[in-house]
Amino acid sequence: MLSLLHIENIAVIECADISFDAGFNILTGETGAGKSIVIDAISAILGERAYRDMIRTGTNMASVRAVFTDVPELDWFAENGVPYDPETIIQRDVYLDGKNVCRVNGTLVTVSILRKLGIQLINIHGQHDSASLFDENNHMEFLDAFSANEQQKAAYFEKYNAVSALRREIERMTMDESEKLRRMETLRFQIQEIEKAELQPGEDEELEDRRKILQNAEKLSDGINTAVECLYGSDDTDGAASLLADAERELARLIRYTDTFSALHDKVADLMYQVQDVAEEVRDARDDLSYSADELEQIEARLDVIHRLRRKYGASCDDILDYLENAKKELDEIEFADDHLARLKLKCETAEKHAWDAAIALRDTRKAGAKILSEKILSELAQLDMPRVQFSCEFTELELGANGADAVAFYMSANAGEALKPLSKVASGGELARIMLAMKNVLAEQDHVSTLIFDEVDTGVSGRAAQKVAEKLRSVARNKQVLCVTHLPQLAALASTHLLIAKEERQGRTYTTVTPLDLEGRKRELARIIGGAQITENTLKSAEEMLTS
Repeated sequence: MLSLLHIENIAVIECADISFDAGFNILTGETGAGKSIVIDAISAILGERAYRDMIRTGTNMASVRAVFTDVPELDWFAENGVPYDPETIIQRDVYLDGKNVCRVNGTLVTVSILRKLGIQLINIHGQHDSASLFDENNHMEFLDAFSANEQQKAAYFEKYNAVSALRREIERMTMDESEKLRRMETLRFQIQEIEKAELQPGEDEELEDRRKILQNAEKLSDGINTAVECLYGSDDTDGAASLLADAERELARLIRYTDTFSALHDKVADLMYQVQDVAEEVRDARDDLSYSADELEQIEARLDVIHRLRRKYGASCDDILDYLENAKKELDEIEFADDHLARLKLKCETAEKHAWDAAIALRDTRKAGAKILSEKILSELAQLDMPRVQFSCEFTELELGANGADAVAFYMSANAGEALKPLSKVASGGELARIMLAMKNVLAEQDHVSTLIFDEVDTGVSGRAAQKVAEKLRSVARNKQVLCVTHLPQLAALASTHLLIAKEERQGRTYTTVTPLDLEGRKRELARIIGGAQITENTLKSAEEMLTS
């Protein structure tokens, strides 16, 4: 669970330390006081996007640090080389230049890797979640999350991908007769042109190396002759080989009288033999050095042919030869396209049958999940003062697609006697908030996330319905940590921990503070929520009754 949140220089919060309880935590405050900033700070340490605009004016960085306790030993730690600790500390620093620095238990991680941990620690449910329920494109995702049918989905996707690949191949092979003839003519010309050149693998590189030698033949000849002269000597000078031989003889003569020069003689002898070997190799290289203007012209002509082919078919002889093989293969496929196409279609029919079998198995799993989901949501809604509501997952059968062979839409009827209709056409704001809460509670049973955050999801709810929502959140908080931003006194009254977000001005700057409230503070805050700016004896009495009832 989230135990402590430290915020520095985020918007109007200069510095705040917020402690959370294991149960039902409520955040209240005037509109604009900064409640959403606290949620933004939590989102940041979960790996969600953080903007430079969130940095407090006059500072160059914002920082958030969170302490989570009783964290299970998730696979994420070993997979990312982060030391596991049941008390996990996450810190994220955001700089004006856009740089983000994220650490988990002191180890640097990327934002994307942090996000993979964040979704396993906290679920944040905001007002946009209610809006997402209107979009039928999201309904299948909700159902699949509840049904936990990953194995069936994986089996289907594998078979559907095989069908898609065969369909693309069939489409590629299917062309009209005139297009087929044009393509065959083009391929034959290309094959003939390349084969006529009789290219060899790596030929262009060898010719370019040889051309470089021929273009610099005079410099090479002069240089190697000079090297031979240095090693063998000339009419006027002794070469290195001759001089080393003289030195070796002299040292050999000296060791007859003393062993002092024995080691030196051995070193000089080794050098002499090495230089003699080198001298012979250099002389052989000079003898092998041959060139002619005709050879250079022939190489230039050959490279010109290769260059023209490279402009059309590839950057090297090897690439051109690869192109040739592919062209022959394609020509063969076109010439025997009818036979190949017939085989592909048979193969595709078999693959489609397997995909349909997997799609039907996935559909059956989804329908079974939909039945249980509907029952659980109806049970939750009954507890949220919507006992007469009807809810159903309606299936529409489709052709094979990336998501199976079905579309799913949530239908409901909010009032007795009314026909089931799409969710977006029948649910009011307050009803939708309760439906969203019911669905989130049902889906939360499927995951192991220990902390749920509800950011003003009670919008449009009041009176008896608000009391039911408050009781439901308190019930959820018995098994999971719940953080809730609210404007409803019914919710605030049932919290185990009540935090007040307040804004004030000091010396021309705005500051937001977060204060845990005692019983008296909670009474005054509830009175403010009930009655507005004017706190009266009656509103205080009402607040006290809500807290003690």
